[in-house]
Amino acid sequence: MEDEMRDMKAHKAYYNMLHFISDAQQGIPKLCPCGSITKEFVDEDDTYDYLPGKRYFICTDYQNDGLHFRQPWVMGVQQEIERLKLKFLEQEKLLRECEALKANMADEVGRRLDAAVNEAFDEYFEDTYNSIVENRTDKKKKHAYVERNREAGHNCLWNDYFSENPSFPENLFRRRFHMNKQVFMRIINTLSANVPFFQQRRDAVGRLGLSTLQKCTAAIRMLAYGCAADAVDEYLRLGESTALSCLTHFTDAVILLFGEEYLRRPIPEDLQRLLDIGEIRGFPGMIGSIDCMHWEWKNCPTAWKGQYTRGSGKPTLVLEAVASQDLWIWHTYFGSPGTLNDINVLDRSPVFDDIYQGRSPRVTYMVNGHQYDLAYYLTDGIYPKWSTFIQSITLPQGPKAELFAKVQEATRKDVERAFGVL
Repeated sequence: MEDEMRDMKAHKAYYNMLHFISDAQQGIPKLCPCGSITKEFVDEDDTYDYLPGKRYFICTDYQNDGLHFRQPWVMGVQQEIERLKLKFLEQEKLLRECEALKANMADEVGRRLDAAVNEAFDEYFEDTYNSIVENRTDKKKKHAYVERNREAGHNCLWNDYFSENPSFPENLFRRRFHMNKQVFMRIINTLSANVPFFQQRRDAVGRLGLSTLQKCTAAIRMLAYGCAADAVDEYLRLGESTALSCLTHFTDAVILLFGEEYLRRPIPEDLQRLLDIGEIRGFPGMIGSIDCMHWEWKNCPTAWKGQYTRGSGKPTLVLEAVASQDLWIWHTYFGSPGTLNDINVLDRSPVFDDIYQGRSPRVTYMVNGHQYDLAYYLTDGIYPKWSTFIQSITLPQGPKAELFAKVQEATRKDVERAFGVL
């Protein structure tokens, strides 16, 4: 009977221990099933566990018996988070109070600063106004007037190039104006008859203004030499702004009056004239010489210099042109990057577009008893060996080949001369 009672007490104690352990999942009991009390904080002497936020029972045989209760680590971390959250809310409340105080102080400082600036500005404005009023008797400076004696400039120009016995012959006129005198006089007469800007008129006091010769010469000199606008002041006696105005009106008038005649592709009559000239020069069927030149691009953007620079030189733009003996440039293709050669430019050029689209005028000519209906150009050795390109002979053998190479290279210089004029 005693053994049975002892077993029943042992079983009851065991089940109570399990009950305490199950209740520990919902909260921390006050006593351990073994009778030990809880310990709220970890001491430094507790060598087996000193992590913060963990509460456990003081049990001597804790490490040997797994049924003794111990708070899980996750619950300790959650309690620590709650404590830090409360502390953060307190700090946030304090920070908001500081920001509100700072805003109030800033508004007060701003109002005082605005008041000080307005007061200083009013004082400065009043002083400046009083100074202007005191000095208002000073006369306003007038624009500097330079008496250039434009009549003397016209007379000097007339005596140098346009009188019956000019000081400089026509070859010097051709060199300095980059055109013949007859061409220049034709431009002068056309502009003076059709453009009011180039007509010589009298001013309000009856004094003659600048002559047509002075205005056109100023524009031609700036175009021919690329000089500054005030570079013609000393000789032609006209100011910088007037010279720029002459240049603008000159270019607009030339395009308007001569564009339909010269800024166009050849018509059948022009092609026939070119064929006749080519036949006289020993090349029947030749309508001009084609070549490319590189035009320096002084103000090329830095980001584009690699695309437009060939080798170690400066950035350039490529100009493809076809010119005849009289320096008539009737085809141009300008703007390709300087890194391209003549073949690359030819692939992009519209020089053969009329032939591809069937719009080119029909031409016929005879060579050695054979009739041909496709004109050709004289080129250098870089161009492909097409039927529309006639090249020189690199190593001529015999008198005929040498004569052909000599005449072809001499005739092909037409486009080179045109580039020299440009």
